[in-house]
Amino acid sequence: MKKSSTKRSAKKSRKTRRVKRVLKPMNPFAAGIDIGSQTHYAAVPPHCDERPVRSFGCLTPDLHALANWLEVCKVTTVVMESTGVYWIPVMEVLELHGFEVFLVDARHARNVPSRKSDVQDCQWLQELHTYGLLSSAFRPHKDMLPLRNYWRQRDNLVRQCTRHILHMQKSLEQLNLQLHKVLSDITGVTGMKIIRAMLAGEQDPEILARMRHGTVKKSEATFVKALTGNYREDHLFALKQAVQLHDIFQEKIAELDAQTDRYMATLETKANPEDLPSLPARKAQTKRRKNQPHFDLREQLYRITGVDLTQIDGISAITAQTIITEQGIDMSAFPSEKHFASHLGLCPNHQITGGKIIKRKSRKVQSRAAKALRLAAQSLHHSKSALGAYYRRMRGRIGPAKAITATAHKLAKLIYRTLKHGQAYVDKGQEAYDKHYNERQLKNLARRARRMGCELIIADTGEIVS
Repeated sequence: MKKSSTKRSAKKSRKTRRVKRVLKPMNPFAAGIDIGSQTHYAAVPPHCDERPVRSFGCLTPDLHALANWLEVCKVTTVVMESTGVYWIPVMEVLELHGFEVFLVDARHARNVPSRKSDVQDCQWLQELHTYGLLSSAFRPHKDMLPLRNYWRQRDNLVRQCTRHILHMQKSLEQLNLQLHKVLSDITGVTGMKIIRAMLAGEQDPEILARMRHGTVKKSEATFVKALTGNYREDHLFALKQAVQLHDIFQEKIAELDAQTDRYMATLETKANPEDLPSLPARKAQTKRRKNQPHFDLREQLYRITGVDLTQIDGISAITAQTIITEQGIDMSAFPSEKHFASHLGLCPNHQITGGKIIKRKSRKVQSRAAKALRLAAQSLHHSKSALGAYYRRMRGRIGPAKAITATAHKLAKLIYRTLKHGQAYVDKGQEAYDKHYNERQLKNLARRARRMGCELIIADTGEIVS
């Protein structure tokens, strides 16, 4: 009896025995850097130097001194947080010296709940990276980085130019000139012609009304009423400065477009621009619209990617350029289209506890490419394509916000396939999509009927759905 109880206790102890697992260092010669605006703190393993933590300045000679010290310590990989833009010069110098640099999100490298200091931060980063507990942030190929900077700068210029358009509208409102109520865009041909004439001294509303373009829908009498106002000198001066600043930014945008075109011409050619397929009639444009590039962006994108992303409904040349500059051309960094959509935050983020999904909302990411895809998805509301039909069906089921995310997810997968495999997108059309969806619904209903021992029969034709 005593022997059997001993066996049971030994068996029970084996079951409840805790398995000890020891983390193995994956990067034994790793360094961690806490980035600052004036001082950078770097930490190396204790066996590499007697003073494993040192501080360096932010000047270029100081950064080279940091890299030389890491070379003396035989460091092979370095990790740092993405703090503002202060990390960019550090990363460039370290990569110049041949180090493998990991840029991580600050949210993924939180400190242990204790005192916080720059010394502890760099040591904590170094320790996490030693055991491979940090994942590097995605960065496109180095050839895409200048193009990305040009495109982001262009976006900033367009935003600044938009602010001065609002200033122009404010000045016109103070002058009681209701130009924006007879024109959809005051910066168009008619609007700028009238505004420049007013700044040149013309205040007769009848003369100004005759300057409207022939395609304007409002009558001359309506223009005369809208252009009758109180021409105060102070408001005219504010309007003059707003117009001048608007022209300056338009000039800078054109200059930046020329620089972007020159840089894109230096990138590797993957397709002959003469083989660029023609756009459908519904997507073709006869003239340049406002804020569009001053060069053939679609042709350049086709030359450097080898595919035409604008064939996908909702994807314009500007949207394609935003995605290319942010994510690059090489999709090898993402094993599948699901990984690509997850990186953009366009898929459900399931949080499971106890075998139950308690939250499935998509992750919040700061991605310009994801924002561009959401805008592209929203533009499909009136599209007669298969993607347009998909968006409207999802909008009716789950609402506008989730429908935009679902459609942007589908666009992201199509872009991944196009860039990864060189597949050309061919639109099935709204009718083909609706037909396929109805057939799939009938098959699902027939399957459910068979489970219940019934048959599904179409009332009009009497046909049994198999």
